[in-house]
Amino acid sequence: MINFLTAAVVAMTPLLFATLGEMIMEKVGNLNLGVEGMMLMGAVVGFYAGFNTGNPLLALLSASGAGALGALIYAVLTVTLRANQVVSGLALTIFGTGFANFVGRQLVGKTIPRSISTFFSKRAIPFVSEIPIVGPVFFNQDLFVYLGYFVVVCIGLYLYKTRKGLNMRMVGESPAAADAIGIPVNLYKYIHILIGGMLCGLGGAYLSLVYVPAWQESIIAGRGWIAIALVIFSQWNPYKAFLGAYLFGALQIAGFRLQGTSIPISQYFTSLLPYMVTIIVLIIGSVKENKKNNAPEGLTIPYFREER
Repeated sequence: MINFLTAAVVAMTPLLFATLGEMIMEKVGNLNLGVEGMMLMGAVVGFYAGFNTGNPLLALLSASGAGALGALIYAVLTVTLRANQVVSGLALTIFGTGFANFVGRQLVGKTIPRSISTFFSKRAIPFVSEIPIVGPVFFNQDLFVYLGYFVVVCIGLYLYKTRKGLNMRMVGESPAAADAIGIPVNLYKYIHILIGGMLCGLGGAYLSLVYVPAWQESIIAGRGWIAIALVIFSQWNPYKAFLGAYLFGALQIAGFRLQGTSIPISQYFTSLLPYMVTIIVLIIGSVKENKKNNAPEGLTIPYFREER
């Protein structure tokens, strides 16, 4: 049981980074369906940098930079040029897939250097790792997982305990009102879209640097789309995003474990489990309406200052 719960934490980590990245972008009113593309860009660039330099920090910086680059393209299209957000996001996914296939074709089958594997090996945190069940499951993990915990707390504090976080939420709810009181709407959108892209890039890098750790085409395997669903599942709350990512990580591991048993169950059905749960939860959530947990009111709506 402990092994199962521990594996679920590892499986949740790329989903967690991508979900938090998408959530930040939606909080400023931009629906970015290009999460899969940004994760692919981060995965391939992070792996390329890590494979050629053996430096884990450079690999992380490269991965987050690649995700931010994808997000910058999206931001220019949707914030400055006011292009359709859905179409721009889908175009970013297609671009990211092509970019990863082009850069990664020379890396297929390559494995990450030992220096990076060693850097991201599991490290127990003193004292808390000795807590029964919780300790070995959550506090005997690699540094990337701990970075995910840190990001969740930072985003939670930023959103609900800081003035900047309040301004950011106001931009997503009512950009006209935010602009009227002097909040630079476009600047907030650019900054948070870029940060969201960086997090998506890190989510992809976790797969290529730690989870696999090797390069293979389609390494993201639809996790970007699951992350978009998880934002709704978590009701735009970073703490709920953590729980949702863990649930989906557990479902993925459960699917793998079921295939290894004598139970006659199709692998396609086990792969379908996370999506089935998503649909069920979305239906329940739509029945129980709560304005506090709704999407930002300005989501997907381009902001024209002249039309204020």
